[in-house]
Amino acid sequence: MSAEVIDGRAAARALKGGVAADVARLKADGAGIGLATVVVGEEYSSAAYERRLARLASELGVPHRRRALPASAAQGEVVELVDELNADPDVSGILVLRPLPAHVDEAAVFRAIDPRKDVEAVHPENAGLLALGVPRFVPSTAAAVFHLLDTWLDAAGEDRADFYHRSLIVVVGRSNNVGKPAISLGYERQTTVESVDEWADRTTGIGRHTRWADVLIVAAGKAGLIKAEHVGENAVVIDVGINPQRGDDGRVRMVGDVDYDSVAPRVRAITPVPGGVGPVTDVWLVRNTVLAARILSGMTSDEAVRSLADPSPALAAASFQEAS
Repeated sequence: MSAEVIDGRAAARALKGGVAADVARLKADGAGIGLATVVVGEEYSSAAYERRLARLASELGVPHRRRALPASAAQGEVVELVDELNADPDVSGILVLRPLPAHVDEAAVFRAIDPRKDVEAVHPENAGLLALGVPRFVPSTAAAVFHLLDTWLDAAGEDRADFYHRSLIVVVGRSNNVGKPAISLGYERQTTVESVDEWADRTTGIGRHTRWADVLIVAAGKAGLIKAEHVGENAVVIDVGINPQRGDDGRVRMVGDVDYDSVAPRVRAITPVPGGVGPVTDVWLVRNTVLAARILSGMTSDEAVRSLADPSPALAAASFQEAS
C-alpha cells in the first residue's frame, strides 16, 4: 500500500481565498480587524510560528501587531498587557503564545482575555462552549485537523457522515489546545473517539490502542512516537507534532510525532511534517480573527459563522499525491 499524502499547503491555499474574501467584505462594512500576538520571552517554535502568522496576516490584509515582554516579566505585567489589548478597538483577535515562563500562571493569563477576542478558545468560557458542542471559536490546530479530514473525504468520494459514524478516531495527546478540542470535534461528528497519551506507551503499550484506529490523530509532542507497528493498514494518519531537531550540519528542521518513513507505506493517507496541519492552522487562526471582528461588531456567533465563506470546499485531486 502507498499512502496518499494530504497536502496541507494546497488545502491552505484553497482556504485562503475564502478568508481573503471575508477580510475584504469586513473592511467594506467598516468593521475593525486586527491580530495581536503576545510573546513572553523567546522560544524557537513560538517565534517561528509568530513570523509565519505575521507574513500571512499581511498577505491577507489583516493588521498584525507584536507585543513582547522579557522572560522575567511578572504575571501582573502580562495580564496588564492583555487588558490593554482587550480595550483596543483595532484588535479583534488576541493570541498569547505558548509556552509562557514557568513563573507565569497560564490559566490566569487566559482568563484575562476578552472571550470575544479569544481566537484560540483558551478562555474557560470558550473552552466550555466547545465542549458543549456550541463553539464560539474552534481552536485553529484542531480545526485544521478536521478541515483536512473533511476535505480529504470529499476528494476521496467518501460520504462524511457515513465515514465518521462507522469509524474509530484515536487521539494521541490530551493537551488543552489540541487533544481535548479534537476529541470534542470528533464527538460533534458522532464518531467513536478514544483518547490516549504517552503514558499508554510506558504501561500497556500504545499500539494496542492505535492499531485499531480508522483515523489516528497524533498530538503528543514526542518526535517519532508512532511507528509502523502502531498503525493499521487502512488508517488515515494526521500528524500534529512539530518538533525542532538540530542535524549534524547545525541546521534545525521540524519533524512530526509520527515516523513518516516507516508509517507512510502502511496506511491509506497521511499528513507530512512540515506541510501538513501547520499551514491550515495558520489560515484558520486568521479566519478566527475575522470571525471575532464580526462578533465584536454585534453579530451572534451563529450569524458570524454564517457570514463567512464555506471553510471546507472539496480539494482538487492535486492536493493529494502518492507517497514515495
